[in-house]
Amino acid sequence: MSLDYKQLRQKYLRLLPAVDKILQETELKGVEREIPRDLIVEAVQEVVAEKRAVIQRALTGRQLEGMTLSPAALALEARQKVDERSRANFQPVFNATGVLLHTNLGRAPLAAVAAAMLQRISSSFCNLELSLQTGRRAYRYEHVEELICRITGAEAALVVNNNAGAVFLALNTLAAGREVVVSRGELVEIGGSFRLPEVMTASGALLAEVGTTNKSYLRDYEGAINEKTALLLKVHSSNFKIMGFTSSVDAASLAGLGRKCCLPVMEDLGSGVLVDLTRYGLPYEPRVQDSIKAGVDVVTFSGDKLLGGPQSGLIIGKKKYLESIKSNQLTRALRVGKMTLAALESTLRLYLDEEKAFREIPVLRMLTVPSTVLKARAEVLAAKLAARLGPGWTIGISREKARVGGGSLPLAFLPSYQVTLERTGTSVNELVKKLRGTRYPVISRVLKNKILLDLRSLLEEADELLIETIVQTFPRSAEEETGGGFEP
Repeated sequence: MSLDYKQLRQKYLRLLPAVDKILQETELKGVEREIPRDLIVEAVQEVVAEKRAVIQRALTGRQLEGMTLSPAALALEARQKVDERSRANFQPVFNATGVLLHTNLGRAPLAAVAAAMLQRISSSFCNLELSLQTGRRAYRYEHVEELICRITGAEAALVVNNNAGAVFLALNTLAAGREVVVSRGELVEIGGSFRLPEVMTASGALLAEVGTTNKSYLRDYEGAINEKTALLLKVHSSNFKIMGFTSSVDAASLAGLGRKCCLPVMEDLGSGVLVDLTRYGLPYEPRVQDSIKAGVDVVTFSGDKLLGGPQSGLIIGKKKYLESIKSNQLTRALRVGKMTLAALESTLRLYLDEEKAFREIPVLRMLTVPSTVLKARAEVLAAKLAARLGPGWTIGISREKARVGGGSLPLAFLPSYQVTLERTGTSVNELVKKLRGTRYPVISRVLKNKILLDLRSLLEEADELLIETIVQTFPRSAEEETGGGFEP
């Protein structure tokens, strides 16, 4: 290294402004009212240290060319660090993946009335376990039990933290230390490698498999019943389908066998469906009400999938079995709080008017919106983006299928439209990363080196916010002219 370069490096090091001087810049003075000063100072110190390290590691003078060391520039970098660290880890995102019930993205968004009720309940005291009529302590589940029973036709109901908890609690109550008869083809695995046999073992129940993977008959269940049998269990394959040479026992037939042998029958439906989806051309999915009408004694299902409510597990059925489940000491460990009950009640009330439920519950609306509406939205969104992003972009429209997700309707592929994004000279991975790092992250999918923004999983009311988010993430340079490629 030449002496001249050593002198150049020392010159750059001397140009580094003092921390106190950077702190006086307007960019940082404005945030002191909201952010602790220690965090701001720490960010400035890190920026200065990073610049010093770059200077000291540089092997040529060219590596130092263009380095901006003004107090204002370093204050801006420190401000960006402060903003990133002040941002909440848990935040809303745009779901542009085309998967409606995306487990990684929180599954079903709540209806507006449920979100409003959450705001009211969370910011105040409430009558969680208080009877406003008597002034005495009450049972927290009374807020939703009558409503659930009214909608489903069940005699009694209980809500726990999720459906795996519902299955576990019911099995532990009704069959601990005894056998549960279930078809081999219904030993499902749900997300996160949670398997029904393992859940059953943890509950204390003993698994008694019958039939084969693809075929089970009523005689298989009947032949397995003995003095150790506590329960007959049916599990709906909500997250997979066995096609072809198959046979299974319907809920009504199994309920009839249970009555004949004086054994309770339980059915786990997985995704809770309260409406007839075939009206909209979707595959048949058994409704919760149908299981109750078929005579099933205990039914379990999710509250946060096709039902469209908060994460929860619902247990409904005959009163005598529900009373036993409610008195189980584990019920307290699995119970839900005021937030879940508030959101669930508001969601369930929408089902009292089925047409209103389809209008106001987001997952039902996304499932059933006509593809012509999605096409019109895609055209508007694409045109606005093409006009504002500039000539370096190619904006198009594609027609790929969307999926339900969340372990629901596995054979349903929904017609949908997507806005596609490409940028000259920028890799698609870099674009995806930038969109994911915005203040309102955009979670998309990639196909054929293009970003796809699927309109079926995007909430319509957020379209303008999505446009602004993308435009702010990729601002035009001063040299760019109005224009851009839009391929309809």
